[in-house]
Amino acid sequence: MNTATAEAPVTASTPGPRSEKDLLIASRAFTEEDRGKSWAATISSVLLLAGLTAGAVLSPWWPLRLAFAIVEGLTIVRVFCLFHDFEHGAILRQSKAAELFFWFFGVSILSPASVWKETHDFHHANTSKMVGSHIGSYPIVTAGLWKGMSPVQRFGYKLVRSPLNIVLGVFTIFALGMSVTPVLRAPKKHWSGLVALAVVFGSAGYLASIGRIDIWVFGWLIPMWLAAMAGSYLFYAQHTFPEAKIAARQDWTFVKAATTSSSYMVMGPIMNYFTANIGFHHVHHLNATIPFYRLPEAMQGIPELQNPGKTSLNPKDIATCFSLKVYDAEQNRFATNYPSA
Repeated sequence: MNTATAEAPVTASTPGPRSEKDLLIASRAFTEEDRGKSWAATISSVLLLAGLTAGAVLSPWWPLRLAFAIVEGLTIVRVFCLFHDFEHGAILRQSKAAELFFWFFGVSILSPASVWKETHDFHHANTSKMVGSHIGSYPIVTAGLWKGMSPVQRFGYKLVRSPLNIVLGVFTIFALGMSVTPVLRAPKKHWSGLVALAVVFGSAGYLASIGRIDIWVFGWLIPMWLAAMAGSYLFYAQHTFPEAKIAARQDWTFVKAATTSSSYMVMGPIMNYFTANIGFHHVHHLNATIPFYRLPEAMQGIPELQNPGKTSLNPKDIATCFSLKVYDAEQNRFATNYPSA
């Protein structure tokens, strides 16, 4: 026998794959927060956002205002990701000052804290189940379910998952989905949705009445439109990518949903900054209390997280993600075409 190429015998001491419970336990090592780092990231991001907003509102030359507005939009994405981390208890835990600030921030972007937390917690507990994962996420149906849907249901499914819904996300996903609908569904619980609508569109009405609608357009509409579009797509591609797996309820586990149904979106340092490392989404779904600045460290420190399904913001990858229509349970992958009736 050639001992140089023979496989090593399996013995009782040969380490095997960790159980899901052990993997969750391993992730806890990365949940410790550096309070100073959390505050520094939050304060510096808020100051940057304030400065960019001032530039978008006050600059005398409209191309410069537009440039400020675009970077402001990217910074809104970053602050939103910090808001997201705070609501998970990953940063600034139990800080009343942070809670107050992020409440007002949520109102200003039509994403009230009560609505976000309710829907997003459900998303984490149910993501990528074949049935029941649509709350707080984009709906996904199997090929079998598609065949039983009515024409109206099929149209609605296509519309919600279309690029158009993401392009118009500031109105469809944020204004309607995160503000109007929750108020109508549970007004006592989500009254802040009404406050958000009043603040955002009331300020637009007031500025229009005094002939300064440009302040709202450059200071809120353009940057928020960009931020909502970027955020909506990130959320879409985090669970709709070629390697994503969808499981029946009886086969679904929390760890599988993180490691096989959540993507790693490869980005450079600039976009990792503006998205606060949310591209390490499979790590985040394994343990949502890991602070954003420790997600890369957790991925590096946990071998089971080092070979995830990947996507990126490359136009080719974006087109690929949008090409995924329904989930083919028999093939255990997304199909790129809708089944025939």
